[in-house]
Amino acid sequence: MTPPLLHVENLTIDFDARHGPVRAVDGISFELAAGETLGLVGESGCGKSVTGLALMGLVPSPPGRVVDGSVRFEGFECVGAPEKTLRSLRGKTMSMIFQEPMTALNPVFTVGRQLIDVLRRHEPLDRRQARRRAVEMLERVGIPRAAARMDEYPHELSGGLRQRIMIAMALACRPRLLIADEPTTALDVTTQAQVLAEIRELTEALGTAVILVTHDLGVIAEVCDRVAVMYCGRIVEQAPVDAVFRQPRHRYTEGLVAAVPRIREVPIERLPTIPGTVPEPGRWPSGCRFAPRCAYADAACRAAPPALRPIGESVAACLHPAGDGR
Repeated sequence: MTPPLLHVENLTIDFDARHGPVRAVDGISFELAAGETLGLVGESGCGKSVTGLALMGLVPSPPGRVVDGSVRFEGFECVGAPEKTLRSLRGKTMSMIFQEPMTALNPVFTVGRQLIDVLRRHEPLDRRQARRRAVEMLERVGIPRAAARMDEYPHELSGGLRQRIMIAMALACRPRLLIADEPTTALDVTTQAQVLAEIRELTEALGTAVILVTHDLGVIAEVCDRVAVMYCGRIVEQAPVDAVFRQPRHRYTEGLVAAVPRIREVPIERLPTIPGTVPEPGRWPSGCRFAPRCAYADAACRAAPPALRPIGESVAACLHPAGDGR
């Protein structure tokens, strides 16, 4: 079998707080094949963005640190690797679209300067060649008047254009892995659809594997091959995207799918919701962390955390999975 492009095993991340270390990600494991798109989904505070930063070696230290686990990219162990080595990987073989384009771009440099710097750091290009390549990338992500935009500053551009520039910058060196952290945040639905289409077309053309971090299951359905559902720092379900929408197994996944807005033949009085909120890291309940919000939880659920196990087409950590007749 072809080895996976990315292999993550037992990844565990702590942050130092006033009252002691707080665990943000708790022993997650998954694999990603070359050219595959994996959706990492869950509510805010579940550890999705921290996971993405950890894969890039960008967890701020202090206060954060990877305390256990392995991240192997093309067989190379990234955890504990020298910062100089990680810098040579970032942008060239693995890249990231950060969550907030309003602040991810440097406000004191032009768009062109920032794109050219990325290209020249990783490619044997002179400034003229790098500028030509940067204009081509801006054109590929659908930015009108790309050559003129090169001399503009981020504050002169709309949110949608800044997001496209972030995509162009992330894909400029044709990375093998792209981590897209909420790439459609704060965009209107039309621009969101365009940005998703551009990411899909570019990554397919370049053969790039993608980890798409989002809380929006509609986005997951649009672009992903597989889904990993996170809750309270753990992966509670993994499955092909079709299986998740057809028959979610973990009760948390079931709640997320039920809450997706849809046109219904029979009107309902109240939209489906998941009661309660995600507990803060450091205040996670023992046993199944979703138990306080789950109508099916019993004493066994609260006694010990369920292990991931095969259930139908999924792998889920649930003692009373959806679709078992309950």
